[in-house]
Amino acid sequence: MTGLRYVYAVCRPFGAALQAQVGGVAGDPPRLLTHRGLVAVVSHVPEADFAEEPLRSHLEDLDWLTATARAHQQVIDALTAVTTPLPLRLATVFRDDSGVRVMMEEREESFLRTLERLDGRVEWGVKVYVESAEEQSAAAAAEKPASGREYLLQRRRRTRAGEEMWQRAEEFATRLHQALSGRADDARLHAPQNPALSGAAGRNVLNAAYLVPRDHSEEFVELVDRTKDDVPGIRVELTGPWAAYSFAGENGGTEDSREGRS
Repeated sequence: MTGLRYVYAVCRPFGAALQAQVGGVAGDPPRLLTHRGLVAVVSHVPEADFAEEPLRSHLEDLDWLTATARAHQQVIDALTAVTTPLPLRLATVFRDDSGVRVMMEEREESFLRTLERLDGRVEWGVKVYVESAEEQSAAAAAEKPASGREYLLQRRRRTRAGEEMWQRAEEFATRLHQALSGRADDARLHAPQNPALSGAAGRNVLNAAYLVPRDHSEEFVELVDRTKDDVPGIRVELTGPWAAYSFAGENGGTEDSREGRS
């Protein structure tokens, strides 16, 4: 089959088979391209969609981008079930197999070093949300003030309660992050999510990723579960296990998607 080469991830050689139902980007099932001590997981994709100009247009198309990202993630998830992948950035495309091999050879040392660090580990995401001031106000809206003075008192009480809740949430998030970091090999603090973009209810206090040995994941999950109801008005969300996107360094997730094209 002709076309460009879409690269999902780089990993070490592995013997297990990928899930048969994994379709891949543009409907082409992923295959393994081996070079020296590394394996690139690739699909063939049409130049009409993934050459530089059409790709730039497609990346502005939310529906196309969502479908491509979903197919990309399905392949990464399938890889994570059988090995430790080093994910590459969405829409990392090369002209042909030779271009992919050149990339692996040029970065062989750094790829192997990163894969050694990530070997046998997965990423877990933990987010902490606190009820927003708007939600607190809505919950208190049913209170009918008897007078203007009572209205001002209610406003002050709500403001004070909101400040106290925020302080408790920050203290809770700090304690939780310290506890989880103690059970992880590495941790990353990401910027809080914008609720307008994420659609999640409440204000994001903690948005963190943890690199956890696969064999210790059950203990990590249990530790998170034990904290979920510690403080009323605070919600803890756990996601994963994922490929270690947050810990892949410059070799995964930050490569120029146009690199390697002629």
